[in-house]
Amino acid sequence: MGEPEAPRSSVQLRAAAARELLLGALENLDQEQLKRFRHKLRDEPVDGRSIPWGRLERADAVDLAEQLTQFYGPEPALDVARKTLKRADARDIAAWLKEQRLQRLGPSSAALLSVSEYKKKYREHVLRQHAKVKERNARSVKISKRFTKLLIAPESAAAECEAAGPAEEPEPERARRSDTHTFNRLFSRDEEGQRTLTVVLQGPAGIGKTMAAKKILYDWAVGKLYQGKVDFAFFLPCAELLERPGTCSLADLILDQCPGRSAPVRQMLQKSERLLFILDGADELPAPGQEEAVPCTDPFEAAGGARVLGSLLSKALLPQARLLVTTRTADPGRLQGRLCSPQCAEVRGFSDKDKKKYFYKYFQDEWRAERAYRFVKENETLFALCFVPFVCWIVCTVLRQQLELGQDLSRTSKTTTSVYLLFIVSVLRPEPAADRLRLQGELRKLCRLAREGVLARRARFAEKDLERLQLHGSKVQTLFLSKKELPGVLQAEVTYQFIDQSFQEFFAALSYLLEDKGPPGAPAGGVGELLRGDPEQRHHLALTTRFLFGLLSEERLRDVERHFGCVVSERMKQDVLKWVQDQGQGRPRVLPEGAENTNVLKGTKRSESKSEEEEEEEEEEEEEFNFPMALLYCLYETQESAFVRQALQGHPELALEHLRLSRMDLAVLSYCLRCCPAGQALRLANCTLPAPQKKKKKKKSLVKRLQNSLSGSSSSQGATKTPQASSLHPLCEALTDQQCGLTSLTLSRCRLPDSACRDLSQALRQAPALTELSLLHNGLSEGGLRVLSEGLAWPGCRVRTFRLQQPGLQEALQHLVALLRLSLALTTLDLSGCQLSEPTVTCLCAVLKHPGCRLQTLSLTSVELSDRSLKELRAVRTARPDLAITHPALDSHL
Repeated sequence: MGEPEAPRSSVQLRAAAARELLLGALENLDQEQLKRFRHKLRDEPVDGRSIPWGRLERADAVDLAEQLTQFYGPEPALDVARKTLKRADARDIAAWLKEQRLQRLGPSSAALLSVSEYKKKYREHVLRQHAKVKERNARSVKISKRFTKLLIAPESAAAECEAAGPAEEPEPERARRSDTHTFNRLFSRDEEGQRTLTVVLQGPAGIGKTMAAKKILYDWAVGKLYQGKVDFAFFLPCAELLERPGTCSLADLILDQCPGRSAPVRQMLQKSERLLFILDGADELPAPGQEEAVPCTDPFEAAGGARVLGSLLSKALLPQARLLVTTRTADPGRLQGRLCSPQCAEVRGFSDKDKKKYFYKYFQDEWRAERAYRFVKENETLFALCFVPFVCWIVCTVLRQQLELGQDLSRTSKTTTSVYLLFIVSVLRPEPAADRLRLQGELRKLCRLAREGVLARRARFAEKDLERLQLHGSKVQTLFLSKKELPGVLQAEVTYQFIDQSFQEFFAALSYLLEDKGPPGAPAGGVGELLRGDPEQRHHLALTTRFLFGLLSEERLRDVERHFGCVVSERMKQDVLKWVQDQGQGRPRVLPEGAENTNVLKGTKRSESKSEEEEEEEEEEEEEFNFPMALLYCLYETQESAFVRQALQGHPELALEHLRLSRMDLAVLSYCLRCCPAGQALRLANCTLPAPQKKKKKKKSLVKRLQNSLSGSSSSQGATKTPQASSLHPLCEALTDQQCGLTSLTLSRCRLPDSACRDLSQALRQAPALTELSLLHNGLSEGGLRVLSEGLAWPGCRVRTFRLQQPGLQEALQHLVALLRLSLALTTLDLSGCQLSEPTVTCLCAVLKHPGCRLQTLSLTSVELSDRSLKELRAVRTARPDLAITHPALDSHL
């Protein structure tokens, strides 16, 4: 038996039909008509182009059909042939061709459009399709009015920070607002002058990636973006296309975006370098399987959606086309491996200024906008959460309802889970007792639908799914599901999806509470099915897991019982707590034992045998999924200090590595540190701190400025100016909390500016439990180390072990050494990896001999010492036999 025929795309089927019709028409011509047809085809070029006479002069019907198809494309060739037949006095055959085309392929375009003409038509179509966006409450608003600018930070910002040198603060301006200039810069040339072909916009759920992508498409159609560079731009929603039935080609996907079916696809694809594909939600793509192992290279080849999109991502398909990819940050590393030289940018949400703009755009009523914004601004945690546009929308929706009903705004809570729950309760609104029971039943079914979809990685549901759960026409369907029609083979296919993917994940988490005992037909396994398995393989469940933790807090459990009539057993919460603790038992450190944990403390450098490329690959692997950070977000959602303290008992060391920390990350980490048990250790390695927020300078009145100028008070005010807090300030404040049990803190390759050293120094004076501090290769300045030394020498400082690795800084090291005799707690000092000059060692030896010095252990492993310095240290060891000094050359003979 022969091999089965490969599936053919609709474009291929139409092309085959067009060729057949064209050949049939030309074969009906006699020799005289065929001769006139060839001459008319040469003499009347289409769009300034005609087939060279050398190819036409001796061509028969078959050759002519082939030349026409290749030169113009199958369907446009029919239009060219029909018009040429009329001019060649073969009107009967032209009429036959028109009739047959109408029967087999549908109506032809009124006039054959060239690519240049079609560009205008397509832009107008995009403007009509994307001028308005539907909000989650189904209200349509103009995208230009609803879109509020976001902060977008290019990947190069981190590299710029690395090159900044010691004591330099990162600049907030590196995260640019998403205006036309920023969008145009996304595809700028790199440092080597190469054209950027793939741009990745990454960020957490609800941060506004899809809206930004749609705004880019709209601005391109308006004429603001990529002029002279991009002729056609296509928006491809990955989740939607992955669930498309059957096979399709990239050409099919392009036609779906076009008005009608007469687009000159072949000509468009011939200039692929002038095409832009926007792949929204590329993290939905599954890992490549056997089918995707062989990529598509032909845009007309029909294949599964995953294979077509994967080939586009990897540049196997249209390697010269531009790609704009959006993805969640939960797992960027997995996607990075499929991309070809991507330029990454992080969507960081709203700035404080843009939060206010969003409130005023949403409410439109200035009085309500001001009242709502003022309330949120005073709630520090809630205001911080509003950097996520979707959360900001939920908060505004809830506040608008509360204002309309005259309710107390203080009901609005401060975690993502509580905000989502309050939103759902608000939109369902109080119902009569009989209706309330019906609504609770509908909600359980909706949650079950969400849960099935999350576990199966499905975002779209067919009508039969809703009918199976008796959700069709229900109130919860109209409130939380949006309807969409997808093109099908014979007729349009109706599908449903949640108004936002994060809502599907929230309802999936809620399902475990509403179906605690598990109703007939529900997925088996309870909460265990969500939590089982390697956490790093279930990154797509991270947000659902976080919502589950938030719902299990005592306050949220009372809300669930009051509003949904469901009592959740304490067993579920205990099961979740045991799961958290078990994740820390036997779990390897983020870096293998003996890697940085040994090398850094001993001061050895990175292996020189590894190339920079290998190190970069290792870093990318580290970035794939940071389970400890995801776990901390889960614990933060509970807002229960006792639960957090119990959970962290199973994680004696928290290790966060290769992270670009946001202010929200630090807020979450700080909260968990306030609740951590005694003996907790924290290690931050290769983490980038966020840029500090610059306070607005209030403009003084002219009279006030004149008064200051005349009195000369401006200079004295500047001298007493309070230093600005660093981005590390929340964490430092947490260290001073009397409930904080953190005993060991390691900061490695985190680049600490002077402001961070100042905040850390203040924390050292009051931290109740911190006894061990390690600062390893953090780019400290002379001033930064001096400030830290003063904190270590403070009478209230409890640090007993201090490790420092930082080359240079001789004056600051002497200052540190001189303050040793003042420290009441420090017993171990590790300067391995530092550079100690002879004067510094002389100063050190003098302090070690001082009767007030309590140091018991001094480690100088790998420090290069002169003979004179070694001699001085031997003298100290003789004078103080109770002091252990470690250096490989100390025991050798002179």
